[in-house]
Amino acid sequence: MCIFCDIVAGKIPAFKLYEDEKVLAFLDISQVTKGHTLIIPKAHYDHFLDCDSETLDIMMHVAQRLGNHIMECTKAKGMHILSNIHEAAGQSVPHFHLHIIPRYDEHDACIIQFNSSEEQDLQQLQKQLAL
Repeated sequence: MCIFCDIVAGKIPAFKLYEDEKVLAFLDISQVTKGHTLIIPKAHYDHFLDCDSETLDIMMHVAQRLGNHIMECTKAKGMHILSNIHEAAGQSVPHFHLHIIPRYDEHDACIIQFNSSEEQDLQQLQKQLAL
């Protein structure tokens, strides 16, 4: 069983902020910034791409509601909502989860950086990727 499934089952304690029949939200024990929260489905899905659409809808609704609440309560100036998929993207627990990471300024403990990559042929890439 995974650590998040153990939290859902009550085998591991958590600082819960929200819970309903499908979703659980709790403070991340490794607070990147004050209020860093994880939202997980109670059912096990390895990651975002495996999750059914009904659960995704519920997760995003909870993320919006809780995100607004956290912003208001912490007076954060911004926020990241993110999910890592597979180890190459930084996923350390193989159970789908969303991070809510409040941002207070550009010098807080969270660093997300976008660098330029090699130039891409966007027309060719569109042909390759379009649904």
